[in-house]
Amino acid sequence: MTKKRLDGLYLLLLGAAVCVLFGGVLETVAPAKMSDFKAIYYSARCVIHNSDPYQSGEILREVEANGEQFPSDPAIARPFRRAILTCINLPTSLFLVAPFAMFPWGLSHVLWMILTTGSLLLAAYLMWDLGANFAPVLAGAFAACVLANSEALLINGNSAAVVVGLGLIAVWCFIKNRFPAAGVLCLALSLSFKPHDIGFVWLYFLMAGGVLRKRAIQSLVLTVAISLPAIFWVWHVSPHWMTELHSNLVATSARGDLNDLGPSSMGAHTMGMVVSLQTVVSMVHDDPGFYNPATYLITGPLILIWLLIALRSRFSKERMWLALAVISALSLLPVYHRIYDAKLLLLSIPACAMLWAEGGLIAWLALAINLLALLFTSDLPWVFFSIMLSHLRPTLPWLSGPILNAIVALPAPTMLLLMSIFYLWIYVRRSSNAAEPARMIDKIASAR
Repeated sequence: MTKKRLDGLYLLLLGAAVCVLFGGVLETVAPAKMSDFKAIYYSARCVIHNSDPYQSGEILREVEANGEQFPSDPAIARPFRRAILTCINLPTSLFLVAPFAMFPWGLSHVLWMILTTGSLLLAAYLMWDLGANFAPVLAGAFAACVLANSEALLINGNSAAVVVGLGLIAVWCFIKNRFPAAGVLCLALSLSFKPHDIGFVWLYFLMAGGVLRKRAIQSLVLTVAISLPAIFWVWHVSPHWMTELHSNLVATSARGDLNDLGPSSMGAHTMGMVVSLQTVVSMVHDDPGFYNPATYLITGPLILIWLLIALRSRFSKERMWLALAVISALSLLPVYHRIYDAKLLLLSIPACAMLWAEGGLIAWLALAINLLALLFTSDLPWVFFSIMLSHLRPTLPWLSGPILNAIVALPAPTMLLLMSIFYLWIYVRRSSNAAEPARMIDKIASAR
């Protein structure tokens, strides 16, 4: 192992240490800890005990039977109760969490923390391993930045750590052509949990052809094999689960509620903020009939261009890195995603490292854009940003209401959109004239 590779690995380990130590400490003192895992844990226990997981009253009975205490602060208790007592998870998610829900809360949440932390750390290491072929120190620094700012995942126990972690483990297995069976299983589990998180990655492998297409089809078959018993299991206790799930989604997305994407949302602009582009567009006009179509109008053409290039261009690893970098940011914008899901940006590390190794203006642009996207979707910078705004508000009376919401909502989605456009531009250029960049990449790889 070269000195640069060791330096990159040390940076990665430093980020992992910050993630584990800070996340573990904060999880023990947070007033509303593990809220996201509790939401799915108690819903899964409902199904285990033959009660409807999509009825709030059934979940409340399960919560009370377990002796759960809600926070005393009304500002914290309201979203906490809303998140736990309103199930918006797919039957497959409940099915996969059921083995944890069979245990008492104390043991199950420790096991879940081990799984979430382990998945994320392994995924970060594997993405660093792919990027280290080009720029090991840069790849290590970016992976460390993501890990060092993942404390909220451990505090809330959000399943995005597992979904993104397993999805990126599958990417490494497929690209390296190692442990293919494990890769297929990881991708299938990831798709079963949150298909909107990792679905575009699966779609790229399907379009790439060859062995990657074979792995994508195998993952889809296994996903269906997981989904069918999960649906029948939930349908047995909740025959109208689809209608009830839809009602819960509509209710939590209503104006001012937990998952409302507009400026008056209860939870879109908090620590676990929503990073979808609707949060920005809603500042122009707070109406889903406006900001949803407007978001699709902005992101739709970008996705279409990405699809056409992926279908028409011949496969190469260089274009693969770029295609995955595009979709790591772009897939977060059109539909509901929170800051936890933005850990998918780990997938952009190999592309950024590749461009950095080439040098020139493009390398510096890639560095700046990736860094800003990572920082604006990170926990610690968000905390400092919130503290700064709270100190400025008394001295700047105009910094309130819609203006404050706009400032809070803008950074993350805007940088994700800029990152999507940048990598898509490079992807289009390299796909239309691929010979020279391909020779350059081969030269870089052989030199290392």
